[in-house]
This record gives sequence, structure tokens and C-alpha cells, in this order.
Amino acid sequence: MNDEISTPVRNMSLRFSSTPRGARLARLLAAEQLRAWGLPLDPARQIVAELAANAATHGRVPGRDFGLTLYVVGHTLRIEVTDTRGDRPPHAQSPAPDAESGRGLVLVEALADKWGVAPGLSPRKSVWAEIDVSP
Repeated sequence: MNDEISTPVRNMSLRFSSTPRGARLARLLAAEQLRAWGLPLDPARQIVAELAANAATHGRVPGRDFGLTLYVVGHTLRIEVTDTRGDRPPHAQSPAPDAESGRGLVLVEALADKWGVAPGLSPRKSVWAEIDVSP
């Protein structure tokens, strides 16, 4: 008899318009999916919000969408946001104290257990973050 232990993989993958409205919808639908999976909303919701806003702002190419993928393996939630500006790799930077923007990846770095950037098929890139969702 084969007594394999299987770990279910939960996943969601959607595409959104590269607009502020698309970024907002990504955050809202991610929160609903996390609720459906019985996972805590935060900090994943904030991470999705920042990565989706960055894709809609800095990764925007007119007429091209961005993608959001969430998946859970074991106790790790991975959030991936893919856009079509592979020529613009993001990096966390410390903006001036009075700057009105520029803190998104600093927040992601603070909230995530790990994060990074992976090149995709040209012209894409994916910015990903992982968090522990142990009960």
C-alpha cells in the first residue's frame, strides 16, 4: 500500500487592466480568495496592493494587462504580480522623508518573509513575495 502524504496546492491566477482600478480590483479579489481559503488577510492584502499598484504605475504598457497569481504550498503563500515591463526591474529604495511615493517595495520588504524579481518571457517580469500563513 502506498501511503503518500499529499499537500494540496491552492491557487488563483487572474489578469487585470494596468490602471488604478485594475490594481484596486486585484486587491479586493485577492482578499476574497484569502477569505475563501481561510487565510489571514494581512499582510498579504497590503503586499498585493503595493505590487498591483506598482504594476499599474511603473509596469504599465498601454493595452497590456498585469497578472496576479496567488498560491499556497504547505504554509507558504506566494504572491506574484507579472507585468510587461521586464526592462524596468524594481528595487526597494528609501525615498526622501517628504516624498509622497516610493515606499511600496520598502513596505513589501518589511511585510514579506522573502521577495524578489524573476524575469519572464520577454517582455515580462514577475515581482513575488512569500509569507508564512501557519495557523
